[in-house]
Amino acid sequence: MSIVLFSQFGSPLVTQVADRTPVINVEKTCKDSVAAEKEVGISVVQPFDDCMRDENEAKQRLDAVWSTYSDPVRDHCEKEATLLGEGSYVDLLTCVQMSDPAKLTPARDLRGASKNRNKT
Repeated sequence: MSIVLFSQFGSPLVTQVADRTPVINVEKTCKDSVAAEKEVGISVVQPFDDCMRDENEAKQRLDAVWSTYSDPVRDHCEKEATLLGEGSYVDLLTCVQMSDPAKLTPARDLRGASKNRNKT
């Protein structure tokens, strides 16, 4: 899918929509993640600001590499990262990186609102 816009000089600017990193409402995800951790009594709850910092860093990393991955990988990872109606750029970044070990630059330092952050 492409979106065609016209610049002030009349020339078209074509943007491939699929080539852009998906938009995920990580603010809601981080708020819900912090609340869930408090509710279940996790003793060291990741602060909201740390969650947002990690998610924003993961998005920046994704923005730089998203278009280098194939459509099937991007589709699969987007579905996986937003499976339960909430999403995480940390999960999305981890998924695409795992699809191609040659491009792997670990996201282990990022927790964000990842569904997998407490599994290590």
